[in-house]
Amino acid sequence: MNKILHLNLNRKYFKQIVNGTKTIEYRDKTDYWKKRLENREYDVIKFRNGYGKTMLVEYVGLNLGNPFAYEIQLGKIIEINYK
Repeated sequence: MNKILHLNLNRKYFKQIVNGTKTIEYRDKTDYWKKRLENREYDVIKFRNGYGKTMLVEYVGLNLGNPFAYEIQLGKIIEINYK
């Protein structure tokens, strides 16, 4: 079974990932995201835009070098659903 990281996205960023122009997803360095991202392993990311649009993307890794944000490295798109 895949370990899935669930993330909500604005339509603009959802489209950028679909088009291949966005390869990194940023999240603020807060305690909330620290618990969800640091020292965790994921296989895929399930992005959601609204109620029906979802996308599965390969999780490549997490960059902790940015002092202000977590940088989630995105791989290839596995599946896109436009309901």
